[in-house]
Amino acid sequence: MPWHSETVKKGEALYPACRRNEGVMDICDAGSIRKRLLFTCLLVVALSSTLFLGSVRSIRGQNRYSGTPPDTGAGHNSILEGIDDIYNLEFDAAEDVFRKMISKTPDKPAGYFYLAMVTWSRLIAGFWSQENVAEYIRRIHRAIDIAGRNIRTNPSDSYNYFYLGGAQGFLARFELMRGKWFSSFLLARKAVKALKKCLEVDPGNRDVLLGIGIFDYYTSRFSGAAKFLSYLLVHKGSREKGLKRLHIAAEQAVYSKTEAKSVLLYIYLFLEEDYLKALDLAEQLGQKYNRDPSYKYYQGVCFIKLGDDENYRDIISFMRQKIRTASSHTEALKWERRLLYLKTTRDLFHGNFASARKNLTQILNHPDPANDPTMIALPLLKTGMIYELEGNRQKASEYYRRVINMKNPAGVQFLAKRFLESSVTKGDPLIAY
Repeated sequence: MPWHSETVKKGEALYPACRRNEGVMDICDAGSIRKRLLFTCLLVVALSSTLFLGSVRSIRGQNRYSGTPPDTGAGHNSILEGIDDIYNLEFDAAEDVFRKMISKTPDKPAGYFYLAMVTWSRLIAGFWSQENVAEYIRRIHRAIDIAGRNIRTNPSDSYNYFYLGGAQGFLARFELMRGKWFSSFLLARKAVKALKKCLEVDPGNRDVLLGIGIFDYYTSRFSGAAKFLSYLLVHKGSREKGLKRLHIAAEQAVYSKTEAKSVLLYIYLFLEEDYLKALDLAEQLGQKYNRDPSYKYYQGVCFIKLGDDENYRDIISFMRQKIRTASSHTEALKWERRLLYLKTTRDLFHGNFASARKNLTQILNHPDPANDPTMIALPLLKTGMIYELEGNRQKASEYYRRVINMKNPAGVQFLAKRFLESSVTKGDPLIAY
């Protein structure tokens, strides 16, 4: 397809056995109940990192946005600075940036939206406390309210529709995570309407293609009642259009470029299972945001799935170097846990359950709930997977319930609930999560 990168095309020559069929996965065959549950889970995973980061300019007459920054002032620079802080897991710094934006322009929705995204990012990073959940709900509703007010007073200003659609889309995603399908669909319909209005006012906008591309891709993969509701209430999806729009955003957007790459990484890794494209994206993101170990982890997963042991070992060596050169003991342990977690994933794909369990036990013996809560919940979940793959469904369910009942389940509780409904089987993409 024309929007695929040259890096990926070259990679196919190195891994010819891993070229993917471009057809859409059929989730309506025999076993469709389990597949629908799996797909729902994958949808949660694929959107779990999503920060709908974008901005468009105010439209007056023929003054149309065409892919260049909306301005070169403090607001534009602040947004870019805050986005980079979020992706490098510097949440306090990002919070400070967007609070200052609000103090300077309290009547504009941008600062409120991005402040909600800081809280969302804390949740996704594993800090899933009741306080953070309440703060996220309060902030995202505030962003919706401010954007709505601006639309009523100035309906010709396109960025108001953009932030309204972005905030409604995130609230829809949150409702979906909580299993509230119908309210999620209703919110998604509102979000799509606002984003399409933004594109109508500003056809050259590239940032808005992130949100529309996400809706295109995911609604095209629903089946049964979910597909009917998505077509009726939200948007008639198209896998091809969705991927194309996401690739355009990844290449040409001003503010949502990084998140478009992140969304595509999850799509290619967990849904399309196209590990060459996923690898290219993970490498790009890991090079820019080297404080987040997840991108190196996903590079390692790609090499595991490609059967490339040499490059897998290089990732392990890189992680060991990060442990040795870390600026703090906390940082060193964070990388050590990811190294052990990557080894666990490889063991699970190769059926080495004893080794996998040993690595997970080592992670759980050195927990850090204050700084790295995800590496408590995920190892417990993966321990349940091991029992599942060994045929011990009862023991696996005990671990899934342990995750659900944790004081801070780090967002992993949504996966645990789905595993209680649908067993993990050999080769499931979620083994890599």
